[in-house]
Amino acid sequence: MAYGPRYRVAFRRRREGKTDYQQRRSLVLSGLPRMIVRSSLSSVSVQLAKAEVGGDKMLVSATSRELAKNYGWQGGRSNLPAAYLTGLMCGYKAVAKGVKEAVLDLGLRAPTKGSLIFATLKGILDAGVAVPHDEKKLPDAKRMQGQHISDYAKQLASTPEIYQKRFAEQLSRGARPEEIVQHFAQVKEKISSALQKAEVKEKEESPKPKHVEEKAEVKAEAKKPRRKAAAATASEKPVEPRTRKPRQSRKTEEK
Repeated sequence: MAYGPRYRVAFRRRREGKTDYQQRRSLVLSGLPRMIVRSSLSSVSVQLAKAEVGGDKMLVSATSRELAKNYGWQGGRSNLPAAYLTGLMCGYKAVAKGVKEAVLDLGLRAPTKGSLIFATLKGILDAGVAVPHDEKKLPDAKRMQGQHISDYAKQLASTPEIYQKRFAEQLSRGARPEEIVQHFAQVKEKISSALQKAEVKEKEESPKPKHVEEKAEVKAEAKKPRRKAAAATASEKPVEPRTRKPRQSRKTEEK
């Protein structure tokens, strides 16, 4: 263990391997919302957070569990297709709230080419949010659609025991892994149509802020001809002739 008067103990979250403060500082100074992607064995979550003095403020978020709940996704919830669809869903939500740019926050994870993080990033990019990235890191389009899962399921079709064991969760939901590419396209179409319509409806129904309406009223009043109004009020009132008092000298005032 390091010792000596010049040794400085790292922050707790850095010691626990949760936060890289040097990387976080550069991301916060960019001024853009951070795109945070986290995954587990059962789900994928995406958040767009903005750093503030009191802490991070979550702008939008999405999880792969919403795919099954709202859009009928029957495949796995922690694979590449689910990650892409979760990113697409989060991206449409961000665009609806006016978020146009973001920056990717990898945390302490390595930027592995074609990984689940970059599949999620591809979904957000397709939704219309600009995120700086390297095209070489994005996974292949066929893999994001689940073509590798379909090919693997076809190979295991000759061994039913292994096939049932590998895809037990999907089969229990009534989904066949060989048809995941077609199922992926259907769910993607549902997400795009539903969230794009909601975005258009929200823009049409959103009322104008009060300060905008007040400015419009002030401008309208300023454009009104003031000279004519002043002349009209002057013509209504009778003009009284001015009478000056005679000026008295100081001597008369003293007397």
